[in-house]
Amino acid sequence: MSQAESARHFYDRISGVYDALADASEQKARALGLELLAPAGGQMVLEIGCGTGLGLVAIAERLAAAGRVSGIDVAPGMLDVARKRVAASGLEERVAELRLGDAKELPYPAGSFDAVFASFTLELFSETERPVVLAEVARVLRPGGRLGVVAMHDDGRQTAMVDLYRFLHRHFPHIVDCQPIDVRQELERAGFEIVASEGVSIWGLPVLAIVGRLPRSADPARRAPFR
Repeated sequence: MSQAESARHFYDRISGVYDALADASEQKARALGLELLAPAGGQMVLEIGCGTGLGLVAIAERLAAAGRVSGIDVAPGMLDVARKRVAASGLEERVAELRLGDAKELPYPAGSFDAVFASFTLELFSETERPVVLAEVARVLRPGGRLGVVAMHDDGRQTAMVDLYRFLHRHFPHIVDCQPIDVRQELERAGFEIVASEGVSIWGLPVLAIVGRLPRSADPARRAPFR
């Protein structure tokens, strides 16, 4: 079974209890990331790894009536929970679609979105996959578009909690699936200019909320084609 298939099955199994397991720790960082990204007005926004829809609803609440947010996730079970949450929110008209898919091959035309948001998602991909995901994000963003990322951050510190977490990730990757990454470096290498960042801590582990902007001269038509 591939890493992607393993992740899909894992998140399907825990979709019904994911919020109880993770939201208490992730909510503060996710809210900070959205505050820095600041989706608003009639913007078109995409959330990658939208999970159970908590971020989708929070984004929809920030948008005006003309704005729309779309969500994509690899796990059908998570999307089922997200659909129910969106329906209960009364903001269905601001949610353009929820789609099953892989962030390495985003099913959207170039220049479709003003902003993209990914919370505790980028670090799920391998070192070779992350540049592919970020290239796809750059493709679907309009010139000057913004990417907001919330991720476990490798800031170079060696603490007991960080060492323990890395040990658990190495030996139990199907459960402890996130891995600390240098988020700033990843975005800069992908061509994003960092415009905002702020760090928080979850259980003693560093987490970074960061926003990068594409150059306004970027031409989405010259990026990788929509498949």
